[in-house]
Amino acid sequence: LFMNTCLVIRLLAWVLGCSLVRRHFHLMLSGLVLFGPLLSFWVSRYSIFANGNHYLYRKFLRSTWGWTCILTGSFVALLTFSARRSVSLTLRHLSRIGLAGLLWWGCRRLLTLLEDAAGACYEPLAPAQDAHSAPAPGQPLLLLHENQSKASCLKANMMWRGYEVSQETLVLCLCCLLLVEELSVFGCHLAQERRLHRSPSSPLGVLFLLCVVLLVIWLVLLLCLLAYFPAWPSQQLGGALGYLGWRGLYQGWYRLTPSQGSPGLPGEALFTEKQQDEMITRET
Repeated sequence: LFMNTCLVIRLLAWVLGCSLVRRHFHLMLSGLVLFGPLLSFWVSRYSIFANGNHYLYRKFLRSTWGWTCILTGSFVALLTFSARRSVSLTLRHLSRIGLAGLLWWGCRRLLTLLEDAAGACYEPLAPAQDAHSAPAPGQPLLLLHENQSKASCLKANMMWRGYEVSQETLVLCLCCLLLVEELSVFGCHLAQERRLHRSPSSPLGVLFLLCVVLLVIWLVLLLCLLAYFPAWPSQQLGGALGYLGWRGLYQGWYRLTPSQGSPGLPGEALFTEKQQDEMITRET
C-alpha cells in the first residue's frame, strides 16, 4: 500500500509539474467557465447536486478560501523548510498565500459595495394587498425597500435584484489556479530528494495528496455551480476576475525580484540551478 501511494504521489507530481498542465490549465478553466452553463440543458433537476443545501456546498463552498489557505499554506511551509531549513525563506514563500488572501478579501469587499450600490431590495406583497391591482402576467408585485444592503435584505427573507458578480466562481477559479501553481514544484522536490539519496517526507506527501483532492473538489464544485445553478454573465465575470487576480500575482508581481517587494515564484531558491533553469524553461 505504501509503495502504491508513493507511485500515485510521483505520478500526480509529474502531471501537475509538466509544461502542458502549467501553461494551459488556465485555458481549460476558462473553457469550463464559459461553456459549463450549457450542461444545464442535460443535467437532472432532481439530482442531489441540484439542492443548494447539499453537504458539499455547505461544508466546502462557503469556506473555500479557508480550506485552500490551511492546506496550501501548510504544504508550502513544510516544502520550503524541508528544502532549505530557513525560517525567513519559509515566511517569504508563505507570503504568497497571504497576498492572494488579501486580494480575495479586497475583491469581496469591493464587489459587496458595488452590489449594494447597484441593486435594490424588494418584498412580495401579501395576497390581500394586491387584490385591487392588476399585475402583469407572470410578474409578482413587489414593494421596494430602499437603503437596504444585500445581506440585510436576504436575511429578512426578501428579494434582491441588481447586477452581481459571482463571488463563488471567483474564489473557486482563483483557488484552482493557485493550487496548480503551488503544487507544480513538488516534482522538482522529489527529484532533488532522490538525487541526495533521501526519502521524501511522509507528512509532505500526505499534504500534497490532500491538496490534490482539494483541487478536484473545487473543480467538481465549480462544474456543479455552472451546470445546476447557471447565472450568466455573473459567473463568467467572477471567473474573469479570478483569472485576472492569478495573472496579476503569479504572472506579474511574483516574477519580480525580491528587492522589488516580490516573494518570488513557487520553488524559487529551493532547488539547484539546473532545476531552476528547467522550471523557467517550462514556464516560458
